[in-house]
Amino acid sequence: MIDWLPEEKPPSFPSTRLAKTDPNGLLAAGGRLTPNWLVTSYRRGIFPWFDDESPILWWSPAPRMILNAADFHISRSLRKLMKKPPFRITCNQAFDEVIYQCALPRDDHDQAGTWITEDMEQAYIQLNRNGISHSVECWDDTGNLVGGLYGLLIDRVFFGESMFNKTNNGSKLAFAFFAQYLFNNGIQFIDCQMHTEHMANFGAKEIKRELFENKLKDALNMHFKLTLPVLLTP
Repeated sequence: MIDWLPEEKPPSFPSTRLAKTDPNGLLAAGGRLTPNWLVTSYRRGIFPWFDDESPILWWSPAPRMILNAADFHISRSLRKLMKKPPFRITCNQAFDEVIYQCALPRDDHDQAGTWITEDMEQAYIQLNRNGISHSVECWDDTGNLVGGLYGLLIDRVFFGESMFNKTNNGSKLAFAFFAQYLFNNGIQFIDCQMHTEHMANFGAKEIKRELFENKLKDALNMHFKLTLPVLLTP
């Protein structure tokens, strides 16, 4: 059994130590997808993940995959592309379209795009209007959106949610330019939630829940506001 969170009350979550091991990280159900509920959950290291046939489900998986500033690395081939990128990389120029593309079904089961329900889309769009969630876009030379990602930026942590790609290296370049900017400007780590080879190739590692939550607490105690640029590429 897991706790049911009444939506008529202020956001409150059980201890993450009560999260199930199977399925990994399932903690609670119910609640709401308002900005207050979402920000409260992320500050605890908890995030929503569910489908149209279930209630809102809240998760705190262990181990947790994160990308530390000190571990971030870019492959030689990708770094070469970054010197003269074939695409233009921007921030917050097409948030609605990025999350829509991330929500579309895909063959790549390494990402949970099909779990982004319409309610989830609208919730993160509202967070974007509030300056909390952000998108990174990859545009080709004819102005087509060919890749991107989105997530939440709270103090010195970026909580990555999902990404999509329609061309070779599009999402990789978007993430590489974005992560480089974040780490060069004071962000301590990127929360990748669950293990993916894509993030492992950038240096992300799995750590125990207790260590993750200690790092999260330290990073969120440093009140910090980072303004993202419109353009990330030269």
